[in-house]
Amino acid sequence: MTDPLVSWNDGVAKQAILDFVANVTTPNRPSFVPPGDRIAVFDNDGTLWVEQPLYVQAFFVFDRVQQLAPQYPEWQTQEPFASVLKGDLKSAMAGGESALLELVMATHAGMTTDEFAAIAKDWLSTAKHPTLRRPYPELVYQPMLELLAYLQAHDFKNFIVSGGGVEFMRACTEQIYGVPPEQVIGSSNKTQYEWRDGKPVILRLPELYFFNDKAGKPAAIQHYIGRRPLAAFGNSDGDLQMLQWTTAGSGASLGMIVRHTDGDREFAYDQGSMSSLKQALVDAEKEGWVIVDMKRDWKQVFPFEQ
Repeated sequence: MTDPLVSWNDGVAKQAILDFVANVTTPNRPSFVPPGDRIAVFDNDGTLWVEQPLYVQAFFVFDRVQQLAPQYPEWQTQEPFASVLKGDLKSAMAGGESALLELVMATHAGMTTDEFAAIAKDWLSTAKHPTLRRPYPELVYQPMLELLAYLQAHDFKNFIVSGGGVEFMRACTEQIYGVPPEQVIGSSNKTQYEWRDGKPVILRLPELYFFNDKAGKPAAIQHYIGRRPLAAFGNSDGDLQMLQWTTAGSGASLGMIVRHTDGDREFAYDQGSMSSLKQALVDAEKEGWVIVDMKRDWKQVFPFEQ
């Protein structure tokens, strides 16, 4: 029989996945769950693809600032734009998520959703990671691609539930993960319906509609999915509440945390540039969540590795 998780080393994490799927998909077992109720939710940054040294979307934002700067001369002296234009990304991100949000609102609005999708797809097709020197769609985790496919083959519906911009993710999730746009939940701008040149369009506004992180994740899951997931996969404290909500159900469930421990093949960190893994790591033991140690549990990190 072909191993569906060939990039996973034999061990606790791999066995937990195999046992969980067998328990909820085998009809004669007490923990059997009908296909329509098999929901799995995945964080994106740091869980499905790289998030160091910054989120992928942050690099997209920085490039957008450079492109739009001629239209906004005031950015030369206005932070965090001035630091971005100088190439000082550390100073630009000194304000954390609030600084990134300001940059996002300035660079992701004033266009239609179709126009934004085209811009994002074009950038993703050409931009490369600053140190790994690979296009971002290649910097997805091979073991997680196998996990997505394995769950889908067993009638799970996979959702991405991430703090990243929903329209940015939708530009690539079907291509790289096999997750269609309607199964992607993320942070979003407010939008407005308009007529342009005799056609209806959805215009992106420079206002935040919803920030999908921490306690926002289970709220969004209930709002958009309407079913409690059976399995949740994350990598930081931003996923804590999603893991709690998923594993608080009455039936079988699986909570799993990807821990970045491999500084040779990827990056080793618990405290990242914009995320941290502290409380979720503490809670994992008492809640029975499985820690995926990247160095120990993954034979292969990226698809391009031999």
